[in-house]
Amino acid sequence: MTIRVLVADDQDLVRTGLAMILDAQPGIEVVGQAADGLEAVEFARRLRPDVCLLDIRMPGLDGIAVTRELAGPGVVDPLPIVVITTFDLDEYVYGALKAGARGFLLKDAGPDLLVQAIHAAANGDALIAPKITARLLSAFSEPPTGRTPVQPVDPLTTREEQVLIAAATGRTNAEIATELHISLSTVKTHLTSIMAKIGARNRVEIAIWAYETTRIKP
Repeated sequence: MTIRVLVADDQDLVRTGLAMILDAQPGIEVVGQAADGLEAVEFARRLRPDVCLLDIRMPGLDGIAVTRELAGPGVVDPLPIVVITTFDLDEYVYGALKAGARGFLLKDAGPDLLVQAIHAAANGDALIAPKITARLLSAFSEPPTGRTPVQPVDPLTTREEQVLIAAATGRTNAEIATELHISLSTVKTHLTSIMAKIGARNRVEIAIWAYETTRIKP
């Protein structure tokens, strides 16, 4: 099955380069290129790509606004979003992830990580560049507007706490299964339960919640 991708970046060379990298990968096809946020929303709604790759800073609508339009709370059929930026501690990244983005990459991440992020988003998973996961999330570990982080509907079990920490620190499902000596399906079951209890929509929000509740400390 081919993953259809929309690329949005206001820099022509960057946008073209990203599209060329992705088009060269087996199983990935770039179906549209947008030069600003308004185009990105228009193209995404018309083309319904499997994944949208968005620059965080664009004219018209920035990456956060586009993410909110396409994947934010209340969107009936959200599109998978991967945010890409030049800045590893951009103040807007937290907002993009909270708005529903499934991944965050730096523009110098390299083709392999870019392709991994696209596949992860298409599969309903999430990927944040490993070298900046802890720095990024810890930098925004304080809840915005001083609100108290959402508490679980039911307390997390000991095993769920272990899976939560592993996922929040960037472990893949396979790595979690190996570390905790449990099956891959059990990992997925625990992640589903965790998301239901804390009201998270994906692994990115699980990670943010872990930092907001100081389960992982900067």
